[in-house]
Amino acid sequence: MGQTVLQVNSALMEKMKNAYIKDADATLPPGSVFRAKRQDCTITGYRSGKVLFQGKSAEQEAQKWGGQKEGPSPASTSKKWKGSTSKKSVESHDFLPPNTIEELAIIGSDEVGTGDFFGPMTVAACYVSPAHYATLKKLGVRDSKNLTDTQISAIAKSLINEMAYSLLILPNEKYNQLREQGMTQIGMKALLHQQAQLKLRDKITEAPLDGYLVDQFATPDLYFKSLKEKRRPLDRPIYFKTKGESVHLSVAAASIIARYAFIKEMDKLSEECGMTLPKGAGAHVDEAGARLIKLKGEDYLSKVAKLHFSNADRARALAKR
Repeated sequence: MGQTVLQVNSALMEKMKNAYIKDADATLPPGSVFRAKRQDCTITGYRSGKVLFQGKSAEQEAQKWGGQKEGPSPASTSKKWKGSTSKKSVESHDFLPPNTIEELAIIGSDEVGTGDFFGPMTVAACYVSPAHYATLKKLGVRDSKNLTDTQISAIAKSLINEMAYSLLILPNEKYNQLREQGMTQIGMKALLHQQAQLKLRDKITEAPLDGYLVDQFATPDLYFKSLKEKRRPLDRPIYFKTKGESVHLSVAAASIIARYAFIKEMDKLSEECGMTLPKGAGAHVDEAGARLIKLKGEDYLSKVAKLHFSNADRARALAKR
């Protein structure tokens, strides 16, 4: 899915609007003045003067109009992806969101719990359009990593009442079963992100939607490869961006909901275990794992932890001392 953005003046914008009138879409995204759908390209003009071309012929269609083409940001061109799946890596791919994404209605998704030995993986998707911005900012929606658990809980309780969202929780026992069957954590994340997005899409069929945004945890090629035959077609473009919460509040809201769910699940598991399960994967987690083995037995780990983490072996070793 190619995409190109042009910056045009008001006269050219009006000319483009008239030129595409036969292909005009009656449903306009927030902030737009026209939208047209052709066989291999969707063209959207915004009041800001930006025109977004999306589709196989995006580049060719944009070339017809000249204008000032917006190039990729330095961060997206300064380094090629080396195959790492770290969110700290710099992207260089064809699925980066357009510079106009803040003006678009987006389903954003994020996951929590993938780096924690204890607790499940939680994935949430949230639908956000520019019409929701004032509400989200009033609630204090921002990167969940900069919020305390208390703040997360307070914001999330309001979010789930105000916004359209979907939430998926992968229990530890199921997680460990999938690992035994050969599925990687990236594969699980890709599948859960896709399911969360599609589940939410089914809830908002009447709402305007411009695309999907994944808080990037792997290259798009690896994401799609991980889905294999489970990949399902989307009705709108899909974008990938590390630190996706910095470009669209849909990811920030999804992150808060996912983290809230993770906190609740950790509290529930702690109560069931009869001890507080710590977050993360450090030495303190090894010690907690050893205490749990002594308290509940080694087999109990599969119910509350990700067994392929090296913490499991260290906890077993500590428990034998």
